[in-house]
Amino acid sequence: MSVDAVGSVGEEVSRQREQQSLGTAAARNLATTAKSAPQMQEITSRWLLRMLPWVQVKGGTYRVNRRLSYAVGDGRVTFVQTAGQVAVIPAELGEIPALRGFADDDALRELAHRCEQREFAAGDVLAEQGTPTDRVFLLAHGRVEKIAVGPYGDEADLGVLADGAYFGEQALVDSEATWEFTARAATACTVLTLTRADVLYLAERADGLRAHLAGLTAVPHRRTNKYGEAAIDLAAGHVGETVVPHTYVDYEASPREYELSVAQTVLKVHTRVADLYNEPMNQTEQQLRLTVEALRERQEDELVNHPEFGLLNNCDYGQRLQPHDGVPGPDDMDELLSRRRNSKLFLAHPKAIAAFGRECSKRGLVPGTVEVAGHQVPSWRGVPIFPCNKIPVSENRTSSIICMRTGEADQGVVGLQQSGIPDEIEPSLSVRFMGVDEQAIISYLVTAYYSAAVLVPDALGVLENVEIGRWR
Repeated sequence: MSVDAVGSVGEEVSRQREQQSLGTAAARNLATTAKSAPQMQEITSRWLLRMLPWVQVKGGTYRVNRRLSYAVGDGRVTFVQTAGQVAVIPAELGEIPALRGFADDDALRELAHRCEQREFAAGDVLAEQGTPTDRVFLLAHGRVEKIAVGPYGDEADLGVLADGAYFGEQALVDSEATWEFTARAATACTVLTLTRADVLYLAERADGLRAHLAGLTAVPHRRTNKYGEAAIDLAAGHVGETVVPHTYVDYEASPREYELSVAQTVLKVHTRVADLYNEPMNQTEQQLRLTVEALRERQEDELVNHPEFGLLNNCDYGQRLQPHDGVPGPDDMDELLSRRRNSKLFLAHPKAIAAFGRECSKRGLVPGTVEVAGHQVPSWRGVPIFPCNKIPVSENRTSSIICMRTGEADQGVVGLQQSGIPDEIEPSLSVRFMGVDEQAIISYLVTAYYSAAVLVPDALGVLENVEIGRWR
């Protein structure tokens, strides 16, 4: 082919490649685009806020009146660790019933110094049922199983103890006490032991401790029910003219009061943005919508984790359970349910729910589902298991599962709010106009008031330290 022929072919191809119509990039300048509202990854289902019954609180304070109870304290012991050495904080010894109310700091420091650190391997026996109880064990780290001999000679599982627990406290006040169960290490354990001999030796030199221990036996026994509440004397099953006992119901003299907590932020919007860029979506409304969503997420987080009123921190120690095998199994969920009547819901991190599902699959079980507000929610024994990513997951891949009874009428867990506040847009949430500053920026004060209350201790239970990373 000649050079002229090649040139004519090239010109023809160039003419065919020339743009013959308006391009899409230019056309977009004249088109109205379809837009979504601003999206936010932080938004979750917030089942806790949706399922918690909310009580109207006038005056910003909610007082929980209870029947007088003598079962005070009963907490956990806190330790400090320096390299491989563990020591108990002296004031924490006051959690032991025999030392409760004893305030001599020097004597407590001496007792803490006399605590002996011991290490046990998995399977080791710390104390054997029927033998004399001569020391109290303070569990700094690990898990200990409480085993007793059943009625037919087999082993009966009485529960699991974990970090911060103590046992054998009766040794400090009763020289003839014997172990009612066998304590066996389920994992490697670090414990501190305080012997009765050490306490009595110090009592000989410390008048305050000697008087305190003597007062434990001098005080007459106060009758209580199995929950530690002051007993109500009743008569039943009698015949004839039996003298009917007289009684009254005593109340706590200083009941706990819950004050509404607050979460606030100042939302700022430039007047130029609010005036000129409101089509097709109102900029102020969208800014406010996302701010309220973040505020509600923070509210749910504090209802779970707040040190004063958060559910995890307000669970009674008698209602805290440990999983028998580390992972959350059906038996552990049954144990959690058995601790309270009329449980309304479980609350767990999604990874804990997945771990529970794996355990059910290993046993050939299929958890049921229940319909809640149009959603199919996994359940156990008919109680829904709601996901809540506000429940923390620790560095060693453990989490907690919450079970609760709700409502004032059922003596359960309730949310606290005060609706009807000025400039309210949602119950107990207000948006207050704060003015326009010299930079032409509009300010709005966004405020939410809330709290939560546990009416009686058994309304709330927690399965602690569940492993969520074990797949075998």
